[in-house]
Amino acid sequence: MNRPFTMALAAAMLVATSTGVAGIAAAPAEAASTISLDLLSINDFHGRLEAGGVVAGAAVLAGAVDHYTAANPNTVLVSAGDNIGASTFTSYIQQDKPTLDALNSMKLSASALGNHEFDRGRSDVDGRVIPTADFPYLAANLYDTATGKPAYDQYSISVVDGVRIGFVGAVTEQLPSLVGSSALAGLQVKPIVPEVNRVADQLSDGDPTNGEADVIVLLVHEGAATPALADSTDDSAFGTIVTGVDTNIDAIVSGHTHQVYNHALPVSGWPAGRIRPVLQAGEYGENIGHLAVKVDETTHEVQSMTSEIVPLTNPDTSPRFPADPAVSAIVSDAVAVAAVKGNEKVGSITADFNKAKQTGGVEDNRGGESTLGNFVADVQLDATKDAGSQIAFMNPGGLRTDLTYASWGPGDADGSVSYRELANVQPFANTLVTLTLTGAQIRQILEQQWQPSGASRPFLKLGVSRGFTYTYDPTKPSGARITDMTLAGHVISATDSFTVTANKFLADGGDNFTTFASGTHRADSGKIDLDSMVDYFHAHPVVSPDYSQRAIGVHLSAPDANGYSPSDAITVTLSSLLFSGGEAPATRVELDYDGVAVGSAAIDPTVVDTTDEVGRAAITATIPGDGEAGMHYLTVRVPESNTSAVVPLQISALPALPVSALNDGNQTVFASVAASPSPVQAGSLVHLALAGHDGRTVSVVGYQPQLKVTTAAVRGGGVDVRVPAGYSPGEHPFAVYAGDGSLIGWAEVTVTNPRTF
Repeated sequence: MNRPFTMALAAAMLVATSTGVAGIAAAPAEAASTISLDLLSINDFHGRLEAGGVVAGAAVLAGAVDHYTAANPNTVLVSAGDNIGASTFTSYIQQDKPTLDALNSMKLSASALGNHEFDRGRSDVDGRVIPTADFPYLAANLYDTATGKPAYDQYSISVVDGVRIGFVGAVTEQLPSLVGSSALAGLQVKPIVPEVNRVADQLSDGDPTNGEADVIVLLVHEGAATPALADSTDDSAFGTIVTGVDTNIDAIVSGHTHQVYNHALPVSGWPAGRIRPVLQAGEYGENIGHLAVKVDETTHEVQSMTSEIVPLTNPDTSPRFPADPAVSAIVSDAVAVAAVKGNEKVGSITADFNKAKQTGGVEDNRGGESTLGNFVADVQLDATKDAGSQIAFMNPGGLRTDLTYASWGPGDADGSVSYRELANVQPFANTLVTLTLTGAQIRQILEQQWQPSGASRPFLKLGVSRGFTYTYDPTKPSGARITDMTLAGHVISATDSFTVTANKFLADGGDNFTTFASGTHRADSGKIDLDSMVDYFHAHPVVSPDYSQRAIGVHLSAPDANGYSPSDAITVTLSSLLFSGGEAPATRVELDYDGVAVGSAAIDPTVVDTTDEVGRAAITATIPGDGEAGMHYLTVRVPESNTSAVVPLQISALPALPVSALNDGNQTVFASVAASPSPVQAGSLVHLALAGHDGRTVSVVGYQPQLKVTTAAVRGGGVDVRVPAGYSPGEHPFAVYAGDGSLIGWAEVTVTNPRTF
């Protein structure tokens, strides 16, 4: 059972009188008129126990806490959630117990619940995580549906040198879309702002029986999309929190979006010069947030707050603080346990399998197609092939690190893949689910990659299994972007049905892919994602990445009034031709029409952040003049990566010559446009005089047989056209049409023997 908040408050008061609350000793008496408090914060630690690069590791994080506590005993450490889950192998292999032990050791005082705390479900949170944690997990906006009451502690109180610091917790309202539906059994997620304000007002109502606080800090597992101030004050999910919480909340410590920002915001009604800090310290314990608070020694009213984000490593990635010995021992023990299973080799790779990256090649881009995402989808399709699965999808948030070719340390050869490496890629232990979806539902799922307004990321790119490809038009409105889908080269129609594989999180509609939840014939395969990956390597000991794109952006220039017709110029604007994870970029894209090359262009490799638009090009080509009306096909090819996509193109029948201009359907009655020379050999140029039409774009159509000869602007009182080489000797009408399809006039050309080249 969860601890009622009243019990947590009583416990906090008891600790306050015996050990100074969460191990914090009271500051010695001073003559100063203010009391100084140091509030340290972390967020999205995700079990990063070991040091590596800018990740300082749990021992150095604890050492930073030691440093501040030594300078000021009035120091408190708190978290904005996601302490566990999506962890590296060292923590994952023991279900994150070493991480909780480390946080206990560094005397974490309080934490908001994050979405990843629920990776193993509510029962795990209630039955294992909370009992293991020596600190309260807080969520004012989570309610038990059976009782209608808050399901978890809504707040906690730390008493430091007589000052009562209230921490109010809340978790993102997107929680139901971020974990499997069964993970939240019996829980209701309520709006953050009214629930937080309710608790903060309770802590400020002057009634000492319900938990009064001198200082109130919001710990919220929700955050801004970017470090820009505008994204913390707009109408986004986080912006509405920042601007909507009551004035009795003194500071906001945020998480979830893995950003680094430190904003100082004025609050209406506060004294001039006093600000409300709004901060987030990034991810993985790379930084620590620091709030320096001064309160009046007598009234305990807040006098000032300043804030900063403190890196835990130096520019050369050396630690800025000495490691804490007790936490070092916890980490060492966890490393030893993980080493036995983690170092077992399961297979080999010939090159990196990467996630998509933003500009600069460091930060992940969950909106980009990736070799890793597609590979995981391939593996999950293979794992469920006996269940008849035909297509598999993989959510980008389920991929936590790249699968790299280079050795990670002694005993690991280049290209060798260990159990640890695979677990670091997929640490969630999700089961694989099969379900039946129609072509229309699959199209809708792909449309849902463009996330709803207010989501933390605007676009989430699904990894898709080999053989399934699709094109999309990024310029089209929501619901109309997916243009064509194929499976093994066959076009998918709306009424076709397919057996589809997805991990349980995705199958439950996670990450706002709600259409998955509408699938029928749903079945748990009994396969775990990580175990399926291990099995795949056992069956395929050496694996190479597939560099072909499985989704391509295609936008066609608009046709004229008669539709796309032979001899029309068409511009094909392309995107999503390249990966962004560090793969060698292809340089050129080609365009075919019914198998005949009609154009090519260089590929722009510039990364487009948050989207899948990296790899752009535009090709302008002429539709062959001898094409018949009906369905034809453009093929986009990137030979260097073996990428290809087929784009259907409906060719319209050429406009018929008006009946009034023909006699017996054969001989012309009169000619309103002069042609010279005439007679002329087939294949030669003829000048059509069009006085008064300079600058006008016209289309010229030859007849018997009917062929569109050219579309061109009139210059110098006319236009030159080439008589089709296949025209037989005799009289041929050539009609001239305006851009709106209206007939300007026509000429009679007598064709002699074909021209000899």
